[in-house]
Amino acid sequence: MFKKILIANRGEIACRVAATARRMGIQTVAVYSEADARAQHVLACDEAVLIGGPAPRDSYLQWERILAAAKATGAQAIHPGYGFLSENEGFAQACAEAGVVFIGPPASAILAMGLKAESKRLMEAAKVPLVPGYHGADQDPALLKREADRIGYPVLIKASAGGGGKGMRAVMNGDEFDAALASCKREAINSFGDDAVLIERYVQKPRHIEIQVFGDTQGDCVYLFERDCSVQRRHQKVLEEAPAPGMTEQRRREMGEAAVAAAKAVGYVGAGTVEFIAEQDGRFYFMEMNTRLQVEHPVTEAITGLDLVEWQLRVAAGQPLPLKQDELRIHGHAIEARICAENPEAGFLPATGALDVLRWPAHASFSRADVRVDTGVVEGDAISPYYDSMVAKLIVWGEDRAQALARLDAALAQTHIVGLQTNVAFLRRCAATQSFAHADLDTGLIERERAALFGQPGLPLDVAAAAVVAHTLATEAASQDADPWSRRDGFRLTGDAVRGFDLELDGQHHAVQLRRLHRGGMQLVVGGESIAFAVDSSSPERHTLLLGEGLALRRISVHTYARGEQVTVFAPQGSATLTEIDVIAHAGEGGGAAGRLTAPMPGKLVALHVKPGDTVKAGQALAVMEAMKMEHTLNSPRDGKVAELLYAVGDQLSDGAELLRLED
Repeated sequence: MFKKILIANRGEIACRVAATARRMGIQTVAVYSEADARAQHVLACDEAVLIGGPAPRDSYLQWERILAAAKATGAQAIHPGYGFLSENEGFAQACAEAGVVFIGPPASAILAMGLKAESKRLMEAAKVPLVPGYHGADQDPALLKREADRIGYPVLIKASAGGGGKGMRAVMNGDEFDAALASCKREAINSFGDDAVLIERYVQKPRHIEIQVFGDTQGDCVYLFERDCSVQRRHQKVLEEAPAPGMTEQRRREMGEAAVAAAKAVGYVGAGTVEFIAEQDGRFYFMEMNTRLQVEHPVTEAITGLDLVEWQLRVAAGQPLPLKQDELRIHGHAIEARICAENPEAGFLPATGALDVLRWPAHASFSRADVRVDTGVVEGDAISPYYDSMVAKLIVWGEDRAQALARLDAALAQTHIVGLQTNVAFLRRCAATQSFAHADLDTGLIERERAALFGQPGLPLDVAAAAVVAHTLATEAASQDADPWSRRDGFRLTGDAVRGFDLELDGQHHAVQLRRLHRGGMQLVVGGESIAFAVDSSSPERHTLLLGEGLALRRISVHTYARGEQVTVFAPQGSATLTEIDVIAHAGEGGGAAGRLTAPMPGKLVALHVKPGDTVKAGQALAVMEAMKMEHTLNSPRDGKVAELLYAVGDQLSDGAELLRLED
């Protein structure tokens, strides 16, 4: 076994690999960019080496520096994690030539399966079912358009060297093809250095089912069952589960054996995933093979009781697979939710910022448990524009799917993140939809359940307002001294005491009153309605609210977190962020600058669709920017005429930068 390995990655997966290595007594070396000098993966390892600037191309994609760091620190092997260099055959080959073990498949297997078009040809020769499509080397746009017309719309354009949903576009008709192809190629060249694409028929209501395979240097290969990853947004996975609901033993064996045959065809070694598109009737088609560990590997660990990173290390060290196929078993059901810094209501636009509050339910990290949280950040860290927007992976296990679903909802309800937008509330709604709850799964689930997922109200106003009042009272009680004249408890010799709160929720102003009754007790006046109110606060953050009386009494446990004037409230029913307005402090402030086209985050301008003098309509696509490894289309905020372009293609944009000026 290795004595020391270098982890050529960052964030959650680097911490994950380090945890298993530590348990096995293996020393670890981290590599980091200038932006990650204080990152958790650096602290998790025994040594750390700076390899370059914040952008991945200046650091985590600089394999020559990474290999030099391995040699300098005496690391015998390199674990690439996922993303970055994990599927780079040139890096794998360079490791082999330098005498450093690449903890993954041989370069030949990465090359064969890494290019989607090549892998499709390989599977076609092996008589593995394929979705109708074009996988040729001729990349002439006119030819690609003719092939799309021949296949029949809708079609899917996919970067041949791609993965993770990048460089992928669904095209519903021929009129959309040229623009989609150009965008796909731009994203592909920026993400993978290769703009070649393939085209295939867009299967209607498909399920995304993948098989975990493992091969060793002795030529043995097994499948560790399947994962259903059908719930996706922008072709990226949102919820993953194992085993796949409705999977029969016969179909599991057929897909598993097909996946093993595909792996053996390229002499595969280590962890890999063979992905299939499955029709609702059970027919399945080879889609691609990911020649690395998957983000969603913890659900397989949860149902098999295995540590897949340990298997990777053992196989890379030349040891045989720990178990044979007939020794593998499925136990229970597991679901993983990817918690990301993003705004689902704005097309899942990635978010950046500090994690002012980061609280989890009771859990284990990087090991099997009923509730598991794998993350590479802690409270106070920041999500930067340079890397992926994922904050953490929340994994739950249950004896069956129903128990796993219940644990998932409870764990998400206890996940409190403040400081930037996240998809936690969206994940709860997604898991609660009729489609997901009843396992009516396909890759169009989010769009099909749109009414239940988007535009949903948050916490009721009375609960949110009561929580803010409770927070204010608890904060004041914790800071006041024993002087009775300085107390703010509303004591009066006669009459009721009334205190006003000016709150803003979802852009709406609400005047709330707290009445302390002379006869005892309190009332909250919200929206002109009086509600009996009592609160028991164990701290400024934890409160039990009592709203109403008699049979209408509601007892609600809430958490509150203040950041300046903003108070974020978490309750079992959901969450809300309110602003407690200091009217005097804001006197004289004007309105915001509405109707401007601004960058929603730092990034690079990659396309402009208008020029000065053009007349535009609200919602029209005006520009495309690249940020967090994805392209984002920026639409016109209103009707108008383009008066001036303030940036050119290729320019770097700061958060909030105005791209162009519109005039009426």
